[in-house]
Amino acid sequence: MMQSLFILSPTGEVLIERHFRDVTSRGVCDFFWERASASINHHGGLATTSTIINYSDSFYDTVPPIMEVPIGDKNAYLFSILRDGLSYLAVCQTEVCPLLVVEFLHRVADIFADYFGIPADESAIKDNFSTVYQLLEEMVDYGWPLTTEPNALKAMIRPPSVIAKIQSVVTGGSNAIVSDALPSGTVSNMPWRAAGVRYTQNEIYIDIVEEIDAIIDTRGNVVSTDVSGSIQAQSQLSGIPDLLLTFKDPEVIDDCSLHPCVRYGRFESDKVVSFVPPDGNFELMRYRVRNSAVNGFHPPIYVNPQWGYSDDSGSLSGNVTLTVGVRSISSLILSASRKGPLLVEEVAVTMPLPKSVKTTNIHVNMGTIYYDEAAKIAKWTLGKLDSSKKPQLQATFQIDGTRKPESNPNLALEWKVPLASVSGLSVSGLSVTGETYRPYKGVRNIAKSGRFMVRGS
Repeated sequence: MMQSLFILSPTGEVLIERHFRDVTSRGVCDFFWERASASINHHGGLATTSTIINYSDSFYDTVPPIMEVPIGDKNAYLFSILRDGLSYLAVCQTEVCPLLVVEFLHRVADIFADYFGIPADESAIKDNFSTVYQLLEEMVDYGWPLTTEPNALKAMIRPPSVIAKIQSVVTGGSNAIVSDALPSGTVSNMPWRAAGVRYTQNEIYIDIVEEIDAIIDTRGNVVSTDVSGSIQAQSQLSGIPDLLLTFKDPEVIDDCSLHPCVRYGRFESDKVVSFVPPDGNFELMRYRVRNSAVNGFHPPIYVNPQWGYSDDSGSLSGNVTLTVGVRSISSLILSASRKGPLLVEEVAVTMPLPKSVKTTNIHVNMGTIYYDEAAKIAKWTLGKLDSSKKPQLQATFQIDGTRKPESNPNLALEWKVPLASVSGLSVSGLSVTGETYRPYKGVRNIAKSGRFMVRGS
């Protein structure tokens, strides 16, 4: 299985290095970073030092997730993922199931986010070095994944707290508090749930989040689209409750992956989710939406880019105008509880400029604009939009040389619409058995952009 694990910063610095079997040379990190630096799309597309890019969602990453790298006189397999600007690398000497390694790297990143907060970026890792190494020690045994459930890990290694940090400063020791006893779940058939959980107020919340990956051409037509969803849950239930989640239209679910707490046979036969939930926040399942439910998709928001170039007295200059607006007609299916006009939240546009740009001047009539001079990227944050608002961005720039760029850069669009979905998947019932209390239950749908790209030319 895994021989070594590395975590690299956005600049290629090795932050974490853990060897489970033989020691792997850091040369594999140099090999990876040469490929990552050559890829114009790595780390959000553009400069690795840019602080305004949402690394995981903005642009496509062309670095292969699996590469064959030389180690001495042999070759090994290098697996990589990109989360919160950090590159997680796993080195395997022999052939293994690729999805197993990639999923484990994502689980490591999820655990770090659970322990240190979102985003689990470079500063979070540097502030919690000892906790990171303790977690890796418990999560991996001789290169094989061992304990990956958050509740089991928290029973052994407490999350960082202010008191623990003060204690480490005073004593000069580690701020990671490690328990000598095994968590109760390790010897039960439900390792994801701790024993003896008690709450004064019992409640569970379910979010059905659907992310839309799409490519939009310059005329606003949808070139391609793909919709994936996840069911996020927050459980604060006492004892060992048994939950049953039913859907109104489960046929829209294509293929899915389920949390270990879900009874797979029941889902396959009846298309219902029967489970004993973990305590706290967790992802109940992920799924893809059938193509038949996505055909004819119209996004709730549009961006019209207009690029122009002029050559005045031997100096090449350019200009761009972006117009953003909410469509009057959208294919999103709104929840019955939603009232009022369509409101799109967390709207932002990321616009890279040609690399040959020397100077630029950007004006917007609403929202805020941030321009990264080194990366040549502008991020326009608009927040909430409705159909009555017509935000516009105008920019002029000077180009080094007299050669016009071969193509206009593509734009990345971010947005979110609460109480809406693409597939129409909704919950018809959520029942709790095995306990005498009646918990508070809340369910909502959220539609949001994933990798949403608008072509510049």
